[in-house]
Amino acid sequence: MDTKYIPLYRKYRPQTFHDLIGQENIVHALSNAIELNRIAHAYLLCGPRGTGKTSSARILAKSLNCKEGPTLTPCGKCPACLDIMNSVPVDVIEIDAASNRSVEDTQAILEKIQYVPVNGRYKIYVIDEVHMLSNHAFNALLKTLEEPPENVIFILATTEPHKVLDTIISRCQRFDFRRITTDDIVKRLEYITQQENINISKEALFLIAKNSQGGMRDALALLDQISVLGVNKQIDINDINEILGKISYDFIYEITDCFIASDCSKSIDLINKIYSKGNEPVQIISNIIQYFRDMMIAKNCSDKELIYSLTMLNEINFDKIKTQSEKFSVSEIIQIIDRLSYYATQIKDTTNKYLWLELCIIDLTNYKNLPSVENLLKRIQNLENKIESGNFEIHKEEKTISHIELPRTETQKTKRTSQEVINQDNTKTTNETEKEAILSEIKEQIKKSETQQESSPTSSDINKLWISILQSIDSPPNRAFYSNLAKPVEITENQITIAFNKEMFVKQAKEGNKKNALVDAVSKYMNIQNPNINVILSENIDLSKKINPSDLKPKINNSNNENTITKHEEEEYQNYMEAKKEEKIQVQNIDSTSQAAMVKELFDGKYIN
Repeated sequence: MDTKYIPLYRKYRPQTFHDLIGQENIVHALSNAIELNRIAHAYLLCGPRGTGKTSSARILAKSLNCKEGPTLTPCGKCPACLDIMNSVPVDVIEIDAASNRSVEDTQAILEKIQYVPVNGRYKIYVIDEVHMLSNHAFNALLKTLEEPPENVIFILATTEPHKVLDTIISRCQRFDFRRITTDDIVKRLEYITQQENINISKEALFLIAKNSQGGMRDALALLDQISVLGVNKQIDINDINEILGKISYDFIYEITDCFIASDCSKSIDLINKIYSKGNEPVQIISNIIQYFRDMMIAKNCSDKELIYSLTMLNEINFDKIKTQSEKFSVSEIIQIIDRLSYYATQIKDTTNKYLWLELCIIDLTNYKNLPSVENLLKRIQNLENKIESGNFEIHKEEKTISHIELPRTETQKTKRTSQEVINQDNTKTTNETEKEAILSEIKEQIKKSETQQESSPTSSDINKLWISILQSIDSPPNRAFYSNLAKPVEITENQITIAFNKEMFVKQAKEGNKKNALVDAVSKYMNIQNPNINVILSENIDLSKKINPSDLKPKINNSNNENTITKHEEEEYQNYMEAKKEEKIQVQNIDSTSQAAMVKELFDGKYIN
């Protein structure tokens, strides 16, 4: 009768330090310790699964207890070596901490350490997955672990060292095992396939090594599983994909072409076919994520050897993915991976997984319509450039007092507008140019009028001019000071009189920044150099006194000033303002006691609808 079959990961378990793959630094440290006879009383071996922690513990135990030892090359024939190879708990006791985690189990160990070894020099306790011990068990082990008997050695192994108490770690020599590289795994697999006569391609070995995630035991287990397929033919990548439930490379390549062409119908049909073969939605999305990850590496790396080692692509698949990557930007690839990861999370948390798979594919076939980070960054850069240069294009006309257009008849539509006049003289300020445009059109209308009637102005006329002057004040605090506290009394070409109800406000208006702000605003709006501004207390004047209409604006007989306003011009201006009131675009009088006035001042004198 044939002997019992031994799995490959057990059959080819390392028996000496020379057989230990991918942990050269640990092998070097332990070998020197054995040669120098500097053996510690406790070791802590940390690292991912399948990287050689338990194997290293057994090799160290054999090296110490071998009849010819301590030695780096145990004979494997003496009773001590045979006991370790056959897992006979005589001098080397292996304990599973997951099933022996209580304080009672730890106390049972401590009771037996007083007995001397039987076949070897040391009694060695190998505690696997030591992080599973309870806190009480750890604390019971502390004292003995710090000062064990002379012939007792503890070797602790764990995949989660952060769960081990710091007091335990501080009493051990710690060795961190790293993941085994893909090349080292492939070399080991090639050796084993030659010994076992397994007919498999090198590309398939690379795929096995890649899916083992740095664990030799996982790679050997997968090779053992796939080896039965190589009886009549060579095992290739497709066989590995079938065993792992992975999607073929050509399928994902075709799906990506659908993304590029925005072919939603074909992509859904392909997904339905692969789903019908038994592939789970999460697995499908995971494979597509891996494909785009390989594409990103192929797009950004120029070293082919590095690309091959990172992606495990063969030359044919590399050429395909390289050509396809040219149709995507890096930001688009990252965005697609992000969307795929989002849908993978949703699929895990839902009962209707196939629905979310379809939504994912439809979303990605329309990836060109998704907001691009690159486009958003460009828009932000354009806005920053406009802010720095001050070159703004107004796409929406603001209906404020500073943007005025006079009512025009059909015969006047062919004439210059206020905006055309403004565009012809860029050196003038906005208020001055608009004022000149308004005055020019008013004069043309007056010349064509045969009869004109004078209207008696009211106090609202002064308020309108006063508001226009306030809008020329650049500083919002100064503008708010005059609009809320000052009362216009008289506005003529020769003098402007304003009143305050308190002496302290009069004093502030006569000096400093507030005085300069009003002088600059009057000069800008009325085109007067060094205007005469009189600031008084309101209790010293009669605010009910009517203003002489002729003093509201300069007289028409002033030929030296082209921008002077006559009575008729003033009448037309008032008519225009009344028309604007009907359109609900007028500026309202400022009420110093109203909360609305304060809000209006915060928005630079404009009401926001």
